[in-house]
Amino acid sequence: MAEKFISLRNLQFLLYEQLDAAALTKYPYFADHGKETFDMVLETAMRMSRGMLFPVLGEMDKKPPEFRDGKVFVHPVVAQVMKACGEGGWIGAQAPYELGGQQIPTTIMTAFRGIFSAANYSAYAYPFLTAGAAHLILSFGAKELIETYVPKMFAGAWQGTMALTEPQAGSSLTDLAATALPTAEGFYKIKGQKIFISCADYESTENVVNLLLARIEGAPPGVKGISLFVVPKKRPDGQGGLAGNDVACIGIYHKLGYRGAPITQLVFGDNDDCRGWLVGEPHKGLRYMFQMMNEARVEVGMGAAAIASAAYYASLEYARQRPQGRPVTGKDPLAPQIPIIRHADVKRMLLFQRAVVEGSLALIFQCSHYVDLALVTEGEEKEKYELLLDLLTPIAKSYPSEMGILSVSQGLQCLGGYGYCDEFPLEQYYRDVRIHSIHEGTTGIQGMDLLGRKVVMKNGKALFLYLAEIEKAVAGGRAIPECDACAQALAEAVETLKEVTASLTGLAMKGEIEPFLADATLYLELFGIVAIGWQWILQAVTAAKALGASTDAADADFYRGKIHTCRYFFAYELPKVRGLAARLKESGDGITVQMKPEWFD
Repeated sequence: MAEKFISLRNLQFLLYEQLDAAALTKYPYFADHGKETFDMVLETAMRMSRGMLFPVLGEMDKKPPEFRDGKVFVHPVVAQVMKACGEGGWIGAQAPYELGGQQIPTTIMTAFRGIFSAANYSAYAYPFLTAGAAHLILSFGAKELIETYVPKMFAGAWQGTMALTEPQAGSSLTDLAATALPTAEGFYKIKGQKIFISCADYESTENVVNLLLARIEGAPPGVKGISLFVVPKKRPDGQGGLAGNDVACIGIYHKLGYRGAPITQLVFGDNDDCRGWLVGEPHKGLRYMFQMMNEARVEVGMGAAAIASAAYYASLEYARQRPQGRPVTGKDPLAPQIPIIRHADVKRMLLFQRAVVEGSLALIFQCSHYVDLALVTEGEEKEKYELLLDLLTPIAKSYPSEMGILSVSQGLQCLGGYGYCDEFPLEQYYRDVRIHSIHEGTTGIQGMDLLGRKVVMKNGKALFLYLAEIEKAVAGGRAIPECDACAQALAEAVETLKEVTASLTGLAMKGEIEPFLADATLYLELFGIVAIGWQWILQAVTAAKALGASTDAADADFYRGKIHTCRYFFAYELPKVRGLAARLKESGDGITVQMKPEWFD
């Protein structure tokens, strides 16, 4: 198995050369840190991943969690990972000092979590799902809730989860049926079921803190009546201990991939003694939960890109070592075989993988950088970063997730029959990456979010800000001879995006809402290709400038590889925009809308 699962050199390029993440330390909130701190974070993530997570990647897949006698048992490394992340302060690293955190920028911690995800996505999920749940309590919870739960979660002693999905509702949160009955003692009695809850029960954790959506008795119908609650598996007993809280795991799901983390089905209040504590105000639960969901969506994109990264390096190593065939121009059948990496079609597959992985990572870090800038700025500047982040979140989730599947598939193809066998990790990566286009909102939901909400919010302000960012990137590319042709192609693709957007919003203005949203997933795909093109222009410009100043041979090869991969993306991937645009401009024909269920055979 390849020893490399992610490129530290590429992470440093994106963080320091392209985004200049070290400049965040000029803001008072991050002033205690410097590049040395950030390097230490990355090096620690690599050390922990190589020593603890990566060695058990295959073992966690082959020995998944077990459900026995109403209890869930997971791999022993989970307890070690939670303990190490808690003791190192990594679960709460982004939180303010006064709340037990280290005020490390999101941009840097995104890289930390990306390294973990590439090494072993299942193991990564436990501590950083906890981090997201703790952040939600910090953001909206009362002081007593924060003091009761967050320190234990940051310490890695208690697991955190997000409990949204119900059997009858799926992604339709309007149809949630879990209920919350207020009591005179200040807590609510919770009743209901939740499914597909990651890491929501296992024996090696002392407690599990579920962030749960439910309806308070008498609440308005629809999403306006949803509230958010802290519902622990065990509740504090008032004497320094824990008591059962009438939360039961009744089973775990057996999955295609991502097998090292249990996905559970929970029942609350079977004995009428499940207590939950309201987070924030009644009926605002969905708004609160969207904070965690949006954070999780970017995290899902990072997870997909990270798994695709591990698959890329596994297939790259194989391609360098595997001799097969001879040059197509060779005439001597007795000549030595050549490594398959010298065949053009194998190089095409590897270029595709690199284009997807490094393009996706660049977009994810761009979004994380917006999180940090929104935190430390005010007024119009703050609004700009928030709007850009809102607009790009569905892209950061969906492009790496959908294209990550294709990227890993190409990696598997590089190995041929060996890729299909569990002697090599590609078959596991192929299974592991498949979940990312589903959880935290399917690709269809992301498409409707982008087209139906994000593009038109505030009269299109977010879209205009985004287009202005791309125009700056195009201007930068035009000034560099190696990037000029790609910059011109990106400018043309942006014009196509504008035309398609105007065509689709025209349907909405005429009240044709179903045709407007019917092809939202295709619009998301087109938008994603343009967004990744934007990121590749930025990378190529940075690399071209650095190449001119570099005297190091390894660095020069790295920069040339960046520029060439950008050329590949614009030659092979960006042209897909034209086909998508042709279809989207005809969305008013209503082909999918008009198809009747009874016509399917």
